[in-house]
Amino acid sequence: MRIHQSAHIHPEANIADSVEIGPWCTVGAHAKIGAGTKLLSHVVIDGWTEIGENNTIFPFVVIGAIPQDLKYKGEPTRVVIGNSNTIRESVTINLGTVQGGGVTSVGNNSLLMAYTHLGHDCRIGNNCIIANYGGLAGHVILQDYATLTGMIGVSQFVRVGTHAYIGGQSGLERDVPPFSVAVGSRPTSLKGANIVGLRRRGFTTEKIQKINEAIKLWTRSDVQKEQCLLEIESQYGEVPEIQQFITFIRESEIGVVR
Repeated sequence: MRIHQSAHIHPEANIADSVEIGPWCTVGAHAKIGAGTKLLSHVVIDGWTEIGENNTIFPFVVIGAIPQDLKYKGEPTRVVIGNSNTIRESVTINLGTVQGGGVTSVGNNSLLMAYTHLGHDCRIGNNCIIANYGGLAGHVILQDYATLTGMIGVSQFVRVGTHAYIGGQSGLERDVPPFSVAVGSRPTSLKGANIVGLRRRGFTTEKIQKINEAIKLWTRSDVQKEQCLLEIESQYGEVPEIQQFITFIRESEIGVVR
């Protein structure tokens, strides 16, 4: 373990031997930090926060501060972060709330760029990217491989499906289905499949084409939701990813971008 002499580490913090803690970092009593994780400098780890292995956390990050929610009354809610994430400058990740399940979480291999904010009870999957100035209100869910580009705002309870890509300066108030590209603010609209992202992740050309055609059917404004889903299912129901797309839409509680 390498801890800079200017760092302030509570004696009850649980820190693995190979953790590196740089100048002027602060680690609280309830923190747990796994092997190989690096706190570069001026990082604050507060609250009931568990950080896994081999994460790199850049200056002025604050993880585990109390939620920006007036209902929070000091309960021992948590932040849980997995392995091999990169968390860039001035990111803030708040504790969960009792009302929202009690945990704010980040999976593995994700990149949170500078000035990203994760509000209480957000759940970020694996291999996600949130670019600079991404603001996620409470209870937001990003499924695996979701990408949010710069200066995006996400309202409470919004879900972003797996392999979805959100264009810069968008404002999300409804769910974004898997495998799609969405752009715009009030309203956000779908632009088709995330073709580039799917290619990079090994999807076949035939499968990408079917996903794209299914998304185009979904974007038809002249067809009601359930009729549209039935048509997609009848044409492409044998494709597991399209079944996943349909299920995501049917499970939505706040509506889905079209």
